[in-house]
Order: sequence, then structure tokens, then C-alpha cells
Amino acid sequence: RNMSSAGPEARKKMRECDGLIDSLVYYIQGAIADHEPNDKATENCVCILHNLSYQLETELPESYAQTIYVQRRTISSNDKTPGCFGTRSRKVKEKYQDIPLPEKSNPKGVESLWHSTLIRIYLSLIAKSTRNYTQEASLGALQNLTAGTGPMPFSVARTVVQKANGIPSIRTMLHVSHPAVKKTAVSLLRNLSRNTSLQNDIAREVLPDLVSVLPESVPGSDIACETTASICYTLYNLTQSSSHNARLLLSADGLPKIIAISMNDSNMFSKASRAASVLLYSLWSHTDLHNAYKK
Repeated sequence: RNMSSAGPEARKKMRECDGLIDSLVYYIQGAIADHEPNDKATENCVCILHNLSYQLETELPESYAQTIYVQRRTISSNDKTPGCFGTRSRKVKEKYQDIPLPEKSNPKGVESLWHSTLIRIYLSLIAKSTRNYTQEASLGALQNLTAGTGPMPFSVARTVVQKANGIPSIRTMLHVSHPAVKKTAVSLLRNLSRNTSLQNDIAREVLPDLVSVLPESVPGSDIACETTASICYTLYNLTQSSSHNARLLLSADGLPKIIAISMNDSNMFSKASRAASVLLYSLWSHTDLHNAYKK
């Protein structure tokens, strides 16, 4: 577990270690099957997998990168960006969202890290474990896997939201008392909410909960401030292109909270205030809601 957090070279060596990832996954599957999701060894296994999933998309071996991203060449003949991961084009990103990620029925080694089997294991641990570190590591692994802009993050996001029905389990984590677990859950939702094809599904299930956990003003601690900023950016993603979702935020009494957060501009808490201001500016772009806002 310590070695897996020692940097890119350590992650590379451990991903290449024959049988290591398979063994970790096998152990966790057994723990879940035996209704033992809270033991220390399971926590250690999940924390290792969490660390090995960090920067996975950019650190994949060339052979995997070519296999997974080969369809990228047919996306845009005008894309001159070299390599597999460099593009910033919004149009290309949106097309990525519709590319199914090839998935082997019997994944081995590093292939397991983004496989739907392990995604479902993480969601199961989030739902069944009561260990904060296990919950945080499971959420964090999914956060890592959904952090990029290529086919892998969007494919994992689709699995979490649509195929594995993972939002209810993640939503529960918004209401836990442990600050780091809550922060990681929000960060995962922020990643998921970038996927335009999933935004309405996410908003329907979790938008009122996001509003309910927003503080009445800028919170006093750094981690709570970061969480608040992340919630605002998630709400921004969900409402930016949807007047319906903006109205959902309004009916959940989100506006007074967001205004209060935006008005605190002290340097220490500017991150949350800035995020709330960005959200307010975006909400105002829905001109059909101006009368409702004024009321």
C-alpha cells in the first residue's frame, strides 16, 4: 500500500507485476461474497488499487493505448495533436462519449483496473463497507478513472451511472460525517457530470442532495471549502445546458445558499465563492427563468 503511492515509476512496476492486480481483485471479491467488507486487508487492497488507478489513462503502456484508442484516428481527420491523449477539442471530447470501450470477458492485470467488474466491486464496497478509508479509496478509484478526457473516463462514467446504477450508493456518501469521504464523493460526481449524455440522469437522482449538503455560507475549514466549490462546479455542469435542471435547483431552494456563498470574498475562502459566482452567472443565462429567480 505504501509502495503504490511512491510515484509513477512505482505504479508502473506494480501494474506490470504478474498476478498482483488479479490477486487484489480476487481477495476483495471473496471478502464481499463472505460479507466481510470491513476487514483491514480489504481496505489495504482497495487503497492499492486506488493508487494504481491514478493517472492510469496517461500512463498506460503503448500496446494498451493503441488498442483502446485506435478508434480515435477515425474521429477527426483534422486533429493534428500528436500522441493518444493530447487533444483539447470539445468536438472530439463529445465524440469520445459515444465510443464504447472494448472490454475483455476475462481481464488480466492492468486491464482489470478499468473493467466493469472492478467498477461494480467499488460500488459494492461503497454501499456495504462502513470503513471510511475503504469508502474513500473506492470513491477515489472511480474518481481517478473518470478524471481524463479520453474514451476510458467516459466509458467508466457510463458504467457507473447507467449500467451499474451507482448513483444511489454515491449519493449516500454525500451525507456521511467524514469530511474526506464526502469530498471524494463530490469530486467523483463532478467528474461524472462532465459527460453531457449522463447529466439528466445524474441531476434527477442527486441534484437535490447536492443542494441539501451545500452550507448556508462559506464553511470554515479548507476541506469543507473545497467540497463546497466542487459541489458548485458539479451543479454548474448539470445546469449549464439544461433549463429543466436549473429549475430543479431553484425548487430545491439552492439559490439563497449559492448567493450567500458567492458573497464571501475573503482570500482564504475565495475558491468556494468564485465557484458559486460562476454558477450564478451560468444560471442567469437561462432567460426563461429570470422571473422565477426574481421571485
